Amino acid sequence: MAAALVLAGAGVAGTAGAAEAATGPVGNAAPTAACSAVWGSGDKSATDAGAAPLTGIRTGRHACYDRMVFDTGAAGPLGYHVGYVDAFHQDGSGARIPVKGGAILQIYVSAPSYDPATGQQTYAGAAGKSLPGVDISGYRTFTDTKFGASFEGQTQVGLGLRAKLPFRVLQSGHQLIVDVAHAW
Repeated sequence: MAAALVLAGAGVAGTAGAAEAATGPVGNAAPTAACSAVWGSGDKSATDAGAAPLTGIRTGRHACYDRMVFDTGAAGPLGYHVGYVDAFHQDGSGARIPVKGGAILQIYVSAPSYDPATGQQTYAGAAGKSLPGVDISGYRTFTDTKFGASFEGQTQVGLGLRAKLPFRVLQSGHQLIVDVAHAW
């Protein structure tokens, strides 16, 4: 009987060791490999278009990337074009808008900052100004935000980054999401 208890105890101890080896010690930060981004830095776009207006822009910090979210009233896919530019120029007028950082990501979303049916403003962005209500203090990748324009059914935003880094564009319901990795 005593031998059976010793063997059972050894089996439990062996299982506990295997579980720790599989999951790693509790409380350690995610390994660097978990943050590898294979998104690339080339232009990304989709031609889907809708007439739903932009209602908000917000940001978030994550372990491996910084995120910008465009809220719209879209029921289906959104059109967009996101890519790096050497200088940020306001759509329509061509006026240069200074954006702080080592790189500028230009984002076009097929959602005007006004209601197409009434002309009423739905997002309070002003040309050449920082995005209203967006505070990027303490972000690892984002350095500046600028509203470009809402012209011919699309909204333009300049996103200043500390460097040219990989990014991805996703759509989730009525939101367009732009993630920029902290490192290559």
